Amino acid sequence: MNKDDIKITEMTEHLQPETLALHTGIHRSQFNEHSEAMFLTSSFVFDNAAQAAARFSGNEPGNIYSRFTNPTVTAFEERLAILEGAELGVATASGMSAILACIMGLLAAGDHVVASRSLFGATVNLFNNILKKFAIDTTFVSATDVASWEAAIQPNTKLFFLETPSNPLTEISDIAALAEIARKYGIWLAVDNCFCTPILQKPLELGADIVIHSATKYLDGQGRVLGGAVLGKRDLLMDGGIYGFLRTAGPTMSAFNAWVILKGLETLKIRMQNHAANALQLAQWLESQPNVARVYYPGLPSHPQYALARIQQNSGGGIVTFEVRGGKDAAWRVIDSTRLISITANLGDAKSTLTHPATTTHARISQEARDAAGISDGLLRIAVGLEAVQDIQADLARGL
Repeated sequence: MNKDDIKITEMTEHLQPETLALHTGIHRSQFNEHSEAMFLTSSFVFDNAAQAAARFSGNEPGNIYSRFTNPTVTAFEERLAILEGAELGVATASGMSAILACIMGLLAAGDHVVASRSLFGATVNLFNNILKKFAIDTTFVSATDVASWEAAIQPNTKLFFLETPSNPLTEISDIAALAEIARKYGIWLAVDNCFCTPILQKPLELGADIVIHSATKYLDGQGRVLGGAVLGKRDLLMDGGIYGFLRTAGPTMSAFNAWVILKGLETLKIRMQNHAANALQLAQWLESQPNVARVYYPGLPSHPQYALARIQQNSGGGIVTFEVRGGKDAAWRVIDSTRLISITANLGDAKSTLTHPATTTHARISQEARDAAGISDGLLRIAVGLEAVQDIQADLARGL
């Protein structure tokens, strides 16, 4: 780190997010490059045997092996941690591996989790099918009914887990209220901040202990690579076992992916502002369409948690979910009539994407679970991109 990097590190608390996203987490090599370097190497060379021993024992800081120490990955971790207001961040191979690392690092057989029933389908399957085999049980409750979280607490409850806004219905959980309950009972609160990113929402400032990201989405912003991250206090991530799990089990981020997402962070604020502006305009238009039964968007006064969203988030975000009249056939007709919007389950891309949650992202959970989460056959989720919103409207109008 050169003298300019040290100066930036010392003044981070006085800088705005868009500045932090450009000037933090920089580790220049001997060539003093302006754009961050990409360190594509599996291992690192030691000066001597004593240094190798000191590195492996942890007595000397430095890189060892890119499964758990790599300068490019470290740069991404540091930059995202600063944006989230976290003491430490650890990068993972994907968003799902971030959730897995959080669970496997903090919990043990016999522990209990209270989770929102409004979660991404793969997350529900992780709790229901994978973790249950290791004797970690989960009780699912309403994302928005704070009292139900406290009522579900058992003597062995160790973790509250939620995503807000939720996928796909954009339900808003009251992070501050749930954090207060969690502290009362000595429970950790983990929040998936994928939909908002630190530009629109800061869960740690609201009392959460851990923030989780699928960096594949908005943090990259162009649908290029996979990645994830877990962020929070240093002692929780290190002593709690999250970093230890990643180092040993290996679901960590590659240097190439870290470099791509690191560059994505540089434009995160302007992208999130444009995503949100387009999404609000599209949501307002969808509410006026006769074949749309309901629109779910936190920036609309019609949203059940509109007041909370205005307090907790900087905007409504870039995800709009809407229910068309006519069930699955009508929903599929809207999808199949598009020419511009990409038909894919990914989100957070510069290009708008459209999916039918009941048969894609949430197809592997039971019909009963979908019904409980409000995922009907007529429901569609659009991740609003950076195109001209008039063109997005025209593409949807063809099927509506």
